[in-house]
Amino acid sequence: MGDKEGSGTFKRNKHDFKPSQRKDGKGSTIDSSSPVILAFQLFQHELDARHDKYERLVKYSRDITTESKRTIFLLHRVISEPNKDDVLVEANRKLDGVREKMKQVALELVDEDIYQYYRAITCGLQEYVEAVTFQHFITNRTLLSLEDINKQLIFDNNINIASNNEDQTRQSILSLQITHVDYLLGVADLTGELMRLCISSVGNGDINTPFELTQFLREIFDGFAYIGNTGPYEISRKLYTLKQSLGKVENACYMLKVRGSEIPKHMLADLFVSKSELLEHDDGMS
Repeated sequence: MGDKEGSGTFKRNKHDFKPSQRKDGKGSTIDSSSPVILAFQLFQHELDARHDKYERLVKYSRDITTESKRTIFLLHRVISEPNKDDVLVEANRKLDGVREKMKQVALELVDEDIYQYYRAITCGLQEYVEAVTFQHFITNRTLLSLEDINKQLIFDNNINIASNNEDQTRQSILSLQITHVDYLLGVADLTGELMRLCISSVGNGDINTPFELTQFLREIFDGFAYIGNTGPYEISRKLYTLKQSLGKVENACYMLKVRGSEIPKHMLADLFVSKSELLEHDDGMS
């Protein structure tokens, strides 16, 4: 009982304790010029600046992701549009706008460690890789390399410098380099868009594109298979999706080769989609 009372007395005194009181009874005030206080104020301003920059980079990444997705949707119209050049010109214009956003990201990361803000921009970088590689495949039927992508992300920047009461302009080089991880994940997402391109091609009676896509996807799958479990953990999930996309395209080639003469061209796409859904259901059950 005595212990309980002692405990209660201690708690009551603990709540009544004021930080400004000292054992000698003298009050204390915070010295704003103290080196410790000044140091913590400096830490506060630095952390606030980093948080603000992180939020700006998140917003830029969202804008890059949105515009890249719109570019991909536009590129899918190449199959159905009679004038493909107009679609490609519009896609190039959109990608130029995306690169302007990426220039703003590069400005934010000047003299900064990119990996401190990596999570803020990685989604946008992956989506950009998907869009630019998709556009390159449609026009050249090849995979755009990481080196060529990074060459497109080198920007000229004019900086105004005040010297001797005169404004001078100094030209500097800005660059935003895509990492190997973002490139691999973007290429893995590209395979899904190629599978959708295959469906659209079959629906429009194009029997050559699915066979080109099959060979291309096989080469990409072989490349990812070499990475195996040694790469980032996202690769395993992407590899499973890539395998599904490859199976759907191979199924389309099978139907075109074996049953193409039996089924009207306008019905091939519906049959292909229903067959793909059946394969997905079987994979899910297994």
